[in-house]
Amino acid sequence: MNFIYAVIVGFILDLILGDPQYAFHPIRFIGKLIEWSEKITRKLFKKTEKGQIWAGALTVVIVTSITFSVVFAFIYFSYKLNIFFGFAVESVVCYFALATKSLKTESMKVYYPLEKGDTEAARQAVSMIVGRDTANLTDSEIAKAAVETVAENTSDGVIAPLFYLCIGGAPLGFLYKAFNTMDSMIAYKNEKYLYFGRVAAICDDIVNYIPARLSAILMITASFIMRLDTKNAIKIFKRDRYNHASPNSAQTESVCAGALNIQLAGDAYYFGVLHRKKTIGDKNREISFQDIKTVNNLMYITAVIGLIIFSALNLLIF
Repeated sequence: MNFIYAVIVGFILDLILGDPQYAFHPIRFIGKLIEWSEKITRKLFKKTEKGQIWAGALTVVIVTSITFSVVFAFIYFSYKLNIFFGFAVESVVCYFALATKSLKTESMKVYYPLEKGDTEAARQAVSMIVGRDTANLTDSEIAKAAVETVAENTSDGVIAPLFYLCIGGAPLGFLYKAFNTMDSMIAYKNEKYLYFGRVAAICDDIVNYIPARLSAILMITASFIMRLDTKNAIKIFKRDRYNHASPNSAQTESVCAGALNIQLAGDAYYFGVLHRKKTIGDKNREISFQDIKTVNNLMYITAVIGLIIFSALNLLIF
């Protein structure tokens, strides 16, 4: 059975159920695997810059190899037992790789307090989805942080895993999730991970390079469907798509900023320290809580377009 049908079912399950929060979530197992591997590999190499780079590289190899092999074997033997059981298992595994509804759910936890004028509750909610300091953010800045989160994660939380799922089914989708999870856990530019996480960061940039740009194109199409400012979305995408430390993160953020006629990114405080960053888009107006709902709609339509195109290409090729 073509795995694309399992991907479609998994996508629908994600839209209906959202990402389940429980101890046995596969991504949590990947997180535990990363932690275990880090403890082992750090002991195998000297605590020098070169040694830590090699330790991090070995962690990448261990985590990706085990993740891909386990998912592949799990699905393979499920199909061996029964084709319908195998299909059900693969559908659920594909579902675990996607985060469309959870993105909306978490960002709307910011939307509702802002709608009610409860700034403190909104700050608390946004602190759960961003890394910056949130204690002194205004309502507009809180809304901006939520919009940025949805815009950026439309790529690595939705379109990128969907892209890899449609190419190679659940095993390839989870291989991508392994890279992405390592990036979120060990690819920090601090004393502990500056060298250890370097290979993980480079790999994440590589696997996200094509999906990030596809996400931007799909989001431009979605902005046209929603009758947003598509012309400006294209303009800001061309101008500001590299206004980020990562070569991929600003791709969808720039489209979103242009489509909504708002300005994203810019300076932010992290652990009390001001970090100077380039802005994305033009400050044509203040960002409001309503923009959170708009960017979620933009993300959903982008995801559906992506599913339709990727599925069609899969069926034509395979």
